[in-house]
Amino acid sequence: MENNRNIILAIVLSMVVLFGWQFFVAGPQLERAQQQAQIAAEQQAAADAALATPATPGEAAATPAPSGTQTYASREEAVAASQRVSIDTEDLSGSINLTGARIDDLRLKQYRETVDANSPVITLLTPAGVPNAYFAEEGWVPVTGANIAVPDSRTLWSVEGANTALTTTTPVTLVWDNGAGLIFRRTISVDEHYLFTISQAIENQGAGDVALYPYARVVRHNTPHVANFFIQHEGPHGVLGDNNLISKKYTDLQNDRQVTYENTSGWLGFSDKYWATAVLPPAGTALNARFNWSNAAGYDDYQTSYVETTPVVVAAGATATRESYLFAGAKEESVISAYQSEYGFDRLELLIDWGWLHFITKPMYYLLSFLYSIIGNFGVAVLCVTVIVKAIFFPLANRSYASMAAMRRVQPEMKSIQERLKDDRPAQQQAMMELYRKEKINPLSGCWPILIQIPVFFALYTVIFISLDMRHAPFFGWIQDLAAPDPTNIFTLFGLIPWDPTVLPFIGSFLHLGIWPVIMGITMWVQMKLNPPPPDPTQAMIFNWMPVIFTFMLGTFPAGLVIYWAWNNTLSVTQQYFIMKRHGAEVNLLGNILDAFKRKPKEAEPTKS
Repeated sequence: MENNRNIILAIVLSMVVLFGWQFFVAGPQLERAQQQAQIAAEQQAAADAALATPATPGEAAATPAPSGTQTYASREEAVAASQRVSIDTEDLSGSINLTGARIDDLRLKQYRETVDANSPVITLLTPAGVPNAYFAEEGWVPVTGANIAVPDSRTLWSVEGANTALTTTTPVTLVWDNGAGLIFRRTISVDEHYLFTISQAIENQGAGDVALYPYARVVRHNTPHVANFFIQHEGPHGVLGDNNLISKKYTDLQNDRQVTYENTSGWLGFSDKYWATAVLPPAGTALNARFNWSNAAGYDDYQTSYVETTPVVVAAGATATRESYLFAGAKEESVISAYQSEYGFDRLELLIDWGWLHFITKPMYYLLSFLYSIIGNFGVAVLCVTVIVKAIFFPLANRSYASMAAMRRVQPEMKSIQERLKDDRPAQQQAMMELYRKEKINPLSGCWPILIQIPVFFALYTVIFISLDMRHAPFFGWIQDLAAPDPTNIFTLFGLIPWDPTVLPFIGSFLHLGIWPVIMGITMWVQMKLNPPPPDPTQAMIFNWMPVIFTFMLGTFPAGLVIYWAWNNTLSVTQQYFIMKRHGAEVNLLGNILDAFKRKPKEAEPTKS
């Protein structure tokens, strides 16, 4: 019975780690999406033909005029080719393009591309005209049939006032006169982190009322590289009222081409592993939102955009103002939570993909962050969390290991029953159950210590994988980034052999095996040696190979997770050894380990008659 339980656990745990937990996100209603796509496509065709911004409030989102066909040899050339207003804060640097008033040049000053302190800082936004352009813009959509000149992506704005650089203390105001009685002003401010506030004002010097709809969009050219791993979403996403969290892969958007959400609310944009850009109207604002993709210009053009459903009406001789927001920066949990609380943005915390186990993942993250604030090392914090988890579940583990010890004690009686009733399976099972009742043994209780680790394992894995705090966080020695795999490799003799085995076809992905994965494999093997090998050869073979398989599997996992798993195995061995010894079970760990290295005698061949 114990052997059957062990083999089932081995298979289940292997499958869980191999394939993960599959995340299924409910998609939009297909029929509704097709209808809205057809309507928006017709309106878009008319807008593009006129080279103007969309002119209908019924559209799901705005698609301003094309940005032109001019291309540049480099990002630096594109930035230098236009008039700009600089951005300079403690966390951000870049500039605003006066053509279109786009925020299209942004770098994150506190984050670098590698652990090298001299490596370039992270570039988030890039102007149009170069590969991988990525920018945000805001504007106005005229009412259907209205012949109103509004600023678009080609409009050249002027700086109004003395402020010619955007800082946390000096907003910048841009102005444009349409020559027909309307003066547009756009005041842009930024806080100490990553939130831009855009205040759009319309001064109506004409004779009649004017109604315009505010819009905002984030545009991304070409498909960015993503990890494409089930544990975290990277790509277009947003929270749209009752539609809840909408997450789209880039390939999904290529297939859908356009997905609309009418009469909703919320925010939307693009999310990378550690960075995000999103446009956000004031909390509770009614809007029509759209995710769309096209390849009309010869490259992938992804857009997430919204148009507010209620127009801003500007009376003759009056001025009207509308505010909106742009988040463009690092996915820092504390910063995002503060924005959600202060501005009331709907579930902005979902910019960070905490996963289905968020009720475990978020407390795990808070605990790790708290321990880090005391210890100053995230790797040590992970080790401390493991001890805390072990302590919390100690009563359950104590009962489970006690049951396993009892199973070990009655092993001779179980074998006697199996031999005595080997031809009568029902009677054998009944006798086993009687033995369990007599000795007060629950044969399944030994499963709990392993099963309870699975959600904790994945919660901690999620924290290590997605948390920005883990990025470039050092441990000790050669581990300088807990979110990256162990950089050492036994197949290069830890750098002594100048070659990269991972480039080999088919098997290359398995040929990165660092020191910590090897340590983890050894601890797992020792843990399995706490019990004598099962008598069934197939089961024994699986248990012998499991540590090897897991060692190679975790070779490319984040070092923080491998360190956790090795430490967890070590604690489990210690815990199980002393608990089972205390309950009178014989634990011959050293003998089992030594037996593994002994040459087994060959079975005697049957004598010929």
